[in-house]
Amino acid sequence: MKIFNVLMGLLCLMTAPVSGLAQEKIPSKGLAAVSNKGKFEVYEFERHAIGDNDILIETMYASICHSDLHHVHEDWGSEEYPMVPGHEIAGRVTQVGKNVIKFKVGDYAGVGCMINSCGDCNYCKANLEQYCKNVVMTYHAHDQYHGDEITQGGYSNNIVVKDQFAVKIPENAKMDQIAPLLCAGITTYSPLMQSEVKQGDKVAVAGYGGLGHMAVQYALKLGAEVTVFDITEDKRQDALDMGATKYVNVNNEDELKGMDDSFDFILSTIPAMYEPAMYLKMTKYKGDFAIVGLPALDNQPTLTVANFVFLGGRNVYGSQIGGMKETQEMIDFSVENNIYPMVEIIEATPNLVEEAYQNVLDGNVKFRYVIDMKTLK
Repeated sequence: MKIFNVLMGLLCLMTAPVSGLAQEKIPSKGLAAVSNKGKFEVYEFERHAIGDNDILIETMYASICHSDLHHVHEDWGSEEYPMVPGHEIAGRVTQVGKNVIKFKVGDYAGVGCMINSCGDCNYCKANLEQYCKNVVMTYHAHDQYHGDEITQGGYSNNIVVKDQFAVKIPENAKMDQIAPLLCAGITTYSPLMQSEVKQGDKVAVAGYGGLGHMAVQYALKLGAEVTVFDITEDKRQDALDMGATKYVNVNNEDELKGMDDSFDFILSTIPAMYEPAMYLKMTKYKGDFAIVGLPALDNQPTLTVANFVFLGGRNVYGSQIGGMKETQEMIDFSVENNIYPMVEIIEATPNLVEEAYQNVLDGNVKFRYVIDMKTLK
């Protein structure tokens, strides 16, 4: 009986909430880019201790977003190395802080592009934490709330995050496919909600990649008629099979004829140089043209003042992921409606990640690489 009581006591200690005051830093291991050349190595580091409002997640899957490539290659400015990328993370909760009531040990949880914010500004109070001036990004950031430590992302075996910045993943979710929703999903879902896309609307999705193929699924579920724009023929049948009414190869001028003033809503997910004015012309009067794709800083497309003046009456806006409340709504909506990305699972090795990066650059992936972090050695 005494042995039984001792074992039960140990079990309670292993699964009980913990106080950050008594905790040590969390040892972690990940795949880190060691320079802007895109070379990866296995990298050991530490995460901050689990605070009273934090949870520790054992990473199961982390997916590769085109944004990861931009950061690793310093397309958006200077970076610090070693860098563990990854802001599309799905895993299981293994510890919780003493104040945490949203999660319990064993729950599935997801982490997206941010892990903390001030909580007091107008953006945070409006559930738009992504625009907070003091937001802490999941990786390549300095965390002012934890001694200015450099954050490291999801290509790793674990992550410590404030409970408010993790989403609950339903038990019936497809865990090997859900990670990309934490960026690609919310980034496309949010502007569709903002523009109130509805049954019968004519929607165009520019760029049929990791983000674009999620946008198509959401727009179709909302009852829209969807046209897809891309630069290659090898995605045409995929788009039509998914339910798109039409596929337009923008390199074929004949396919672009007669498209002006055609769409109630256009979403650009394009991460490279393109001509935004072409899509603005295709937007109907009082229609919306939303931009979520962000090319490299030295290869930015432009809209001129003349474009806005002579194509007046159209609404143009940019959108950056979504707040935590909307991200949870997106996860629930996606799982309930069986909306998932098309993925290719790879093992967690430097060579395979480097190969995946090159394939993303070359457009040779349909449509998201997902790293099985359980294979990390």
